[in-house]
Amino acid sequence: MPTIRLATAGDAPAVHAIYAPIVQETAISFEYEIPPVDEIRQRILSKAPTYPWLVLEHNDSILGYAYGGRWRERAAYSWSVEVTVYVSAQVTRAGVGRALYTSLQAVLRLQGFNMAYAGITLPNAGSVGLHEAVGFHYVGTYSRAGYKFGTWHDVGWWQIELNPPAIDPQPTQPLPALIATPAWDTAVSAGLPLLRL
Repeated sequence: MPTIRLATAGDAPAVHAIYAPIVQETAISFEYEIPPVDEIRQRILSKAPTYPWLVLEHNDSILGYAYGGRWRERAAYSWSVEVTVYVSAQVTRAGVGRALYTSLQAVLRLQGFNMAYAGITLPNAGSVGLHEAVGFHYVGTYSRAGYKFGTWHDVGWWQIELNPPAIDPQPTQPLPALIATPAWDTAVSAGLPLLRL
């Protein structure tokens, strides 16, 4: 039975196994070197308690992960979040990315974030299709934003409104205030019906 849940430090090796070939073989990630497992572990832990890092687990295997992170440093950006999703090459086109993003959006809405942004190294029709399928729309391109594998790469930006902007917005909710509530259970499992495993 598949589940979507918050990542733990113990998920770092499985996350590393998904991410390593993306760094090594593609320009999807602009990292040059594969981060070690300990670095992945620290990245997972550094998101809490403000930003969710979700994994999709099925038959004791992590099939993909998605997370939110700080969009910009200034305080006025506190209601905006940058999001990312990665899926194991063994389960592409099985709804894993769509399921993870659907649950991630539901969690971010519950926390009170207003806008989510996603950057996509172009061209990448699969990623563009995924983002648009879950409600993102294109807003612009940074030309020649990154250099990898001897080539300059454009980065396109997509966004989605999670919650309508409030006149006097309240601070976003930290994850510990939401976990183990019925609303949390509903949000984190929101993407499961989209799976085709």
